[in-house]
Amino acid sequence: MKIKLLPKFIISLGILGIVITVAVSIFSYATTKSYLNQLYAERIMTNSNAIAAMLDVNDVKKIISDGGEKTPEYKEMYDLFNKLKADGEITFLSLVVPDEDSVTFYIDAMVEEMGDDPALQIPYGSNILYTDAANPNDPKDMEKYITIWENYAKNKGIDKPLVTDNDYGFNYTGISVILDENGKAIAEIQYILDMSEVRAYLNSFLVNMFIISFAIIGITILAYIVFVRKIVINPVGRLTDFTQEITRTNDFGNQRIKIKTGDEIESLSHAFNFMLSELEEYIDNLSRVTAEKERIGAELDVARHIQASMLPSIFPPFPNRDEFDIFASMTPAKEVGGDFYDFFLVDEDHLAMVIADVSGKGIPAAMFMMISKTLLKSAAQSGLSPKAILEKVNNQLCENNDAEMFVTVWIGILEISTGKLVCANAGHEYPAIMRKGGSFELYKDKHGFVLAGMEGSKYREYELVLSAGDRLFVYTDGVAEATDSNNNLYGTDRMIDALNKAKDLSSRELLGSLHKDIDSFVGIADQFDDITMLSIQIKQVSSSFEEISLKPSLDNLDQVTDFIDNLLSEGGVSNKLIFKVNMAIDEIYSNIARYSGATEARVGCNVAENKVSLRFVDNGSPYDPTVKEDPDTTLSADEREIGGLGIYMVKKIMDDISYEYKDGRNILILEKNI
Repeated sequence: MKIKLLPKFIISLGILGIVITVAVSIFSYATTKSYLNQLYAERIMTNSNAIAAMLDVNDVKKIISDGGEKTPEYKEMYDLFNKLKADGEITFLSLVVPDEDSVTFYIDAMVEEMGDDPALQIPYGSNILYTDAANPNDPKDMEKYITIWENYAKNKGIDKPLVTDNDYGFNYTGISVILDENGKAIAEIQYILDMSEVRAYLNSFLVNMFIISFAIIGITILAYIVFVRKIVINPVGRLTDFTQEITRTNDFGNQRIKIKTGDEIESLSHAFNFMLSELEEYIDNLSRVTAEKERIGAELDVARHIQASMLPSIFPPFPNRDEFDIFASMTPAKEVGGDFYDFFLVDEDHLAMVIADVSGKGIPAAMFMMISKTLLKSAAQSGLSPKAILEKVNNQLCENNDAEMFVTVWIGILEISTGKLVCANAGHEYPAIMRKGGSFELYKDKHGFVLAGMEGSKYREYELVLSAGDRLFVYTDGVAEATDSNNNLYGTDRMIDALNKAKDLSSRELLGSLHKDIDSFVGIADQFDDITMLSIQIKQVSSSFEEISLKPSLDNLDQVTDFIDNLLSEGGVSNKLIFKVNMAIDEIYSNIARYSGATEARVGCNVAENKVSLRFVDNGSPYDPTVKEDPDTTLSADEREIGGLGIYMVKKIMDDISYEYKDGRNILILEKNI
């Protein structure tokens, strides 16, 4: 809800007036209260000390001795106390002698004309315990009695009145001791003055100050509001109405306002008139600029859609291929970006993967990106190796590269059946690799020069072998160089940590988790560079097993072991390891022949990557030896259950055993590291 200037001004002045009123009133009240309290305190102590000084010590001794109430001195001093009480309007005036836990009253002045009740007069010689005299609702009241006694024991009174403010009333008490000729206290004067009327006066004074201050300040504020309304509010109101009229009519050329106040408001009106004279021309220019900007924005939007359509965006991209899980994403820093990724099947057994980063941003980078992507894909589909692809595309991009742009590229071609990945790197970021069951680590490959940097550049390629469960992650520098508001870099170490936290997720979820971690790190800072990522996970590798097929019979066991022995010998496997492998073959094949009921069986072998892999396939009854519990070898032969030792031996010999039942067949794979 909008509030006009005048109401705001009135409200602010009203608040200011209230604050000033309260401050002045409280200050006046505090000053007056301090003055009166000091005045009455001095009066009480002066009068109390004067009374103590005027009394004859011998008379006091007679009065406080046994039978002292019958002496002439008592009568004379009693009359004196009553007169002093009446003349000084003292609330209570007493002659007392305190001790450690009580006080004895010898004279308690009583003036009926002052409203004193004779029934409440304390009789001569009354000994009153402090616990009875103190207010039970005021724990500090007892402390006052103790203070009086402690001072009395030191032959002195008190320097200032004791203040009592409880159910017994609001009183100031002055205590002055009466000393004998040896300076020893023999009695004391108890001088009590009721301060309730002083308090009432101060409260009345505070209320009157509030009323007077508020009235004076209120009249001043009203007069000032009238003045400000005439000098400020009305001219500003005219300017407001004038502005609304211009806004309604959209007529900026012929509108002017005249205000004569001789101050800054008049200067504001002149400035407003000058602004109007310039505004119409500015609006014409702005209309032309806006139209041009909208045209460029529309073209950028088309460019963004064209660029996005050139990148693979349908996932999963190969629904019929279950050997791998691949996902990629590109988030440009501007409407269009210079990063790109690509992946495509060169043939049924080869998958090409590309990730690249063009120098610069915006439209030029996007155009160079589309050219680079097209050339790379064309060269890859022609069957060239990664090394040859980079060399060919580099020479093509160097032709007529007047803009001197360049592009970093990582390219890899995966042989799907074997998991062999042939890669080449043209000045791009290191890829990250995770082996099955392990963690992501940077693979520091050897970089060649960037593409379009120098004609005739040569590139190296290298091979990786990815097994089932392995993962590969490639990215552009927009990931590692993401920057927060304090100019801190995200960095590859933080990237690897984020990847390892999400390493068990799918490729899509892995990239989403990493992007979320980058966004959390960057915070409110603007995106500095394009962020492009690609991840692939190998689901299964159809290794090229050499196989022998035969009827599962014990008579064929030697034929199987001879076949495997030849393959292992050709693969350079030691005789010691061949002997161990034969033990495992004998156990597994014998079980298939004896117990599975299979009518056909295949035994395959593959030696690669310092590993021996054996595969047994049969059409017998489903049986998973990996779930069978190991026998307790600590028991004697008579105590152990029959069977199970053969499978247990195979588990001990081999390094890895996997089983699945697929398409009506048992598939058991044994692996042994060389």
